[in-house]
Amino acid sequence: MTFELSSTAFAAGGTIPRQYTCDGEDTAPPLAWSGVPAEAKTLALIVDDPDAPDPAAPKRTFVHWVVYDIPAKTTGLDPALLPGGTREGTNDWDRIGYGGPCPPIGTHRYFFKLYALDTTLGALNEPTKADLERAMRGHVVAHAELVGTYALQQGGRR
Repeated sequence: MTFELSSTAFAAGGTIPRQYTCDGEDTAPPLAWSGVPAEAKTLALIVDDPDAPDPAAPKRTFVHWVVYDIPAKTTGLDPALLPGGTREGTNDWDRIGYGGPCPPIGTHRYFFKLYALDTTLGALNEPTKADLERAMRGHVVAHAELVGTYALQQGGRR
């Protein structure tokens, strides 16, 4: 069985609905997955935007959510109630939790990347994406990805 990630809120490559962005309620969209490998003990999720402009670091990817130690037996995330044992890291707004799409200009792509890990990572002290990626090194047994797009809406919060 293939490791797959999906959302009931948007199709792969589709537009992320306004409610999951800074123009709306800024809550994370519901996510579901299937095909978690038997050897997986936990899952980790990174949501980022490679299209975010930053003149000081043009190749930088803006991080919207860092989640890890998701129990491997779960089949999805309800953002209102994360499964027991799940931990969150620091996003690029320097806060814990989800920060939705909020592109300053144009349409951006948002990558929801789910990793099946052969270990539990434990307390990483509110890790950044880079911290989590270092901790995951050598422990990824499968990877699934979902991409959505978003453009700032007329009359949005900005």
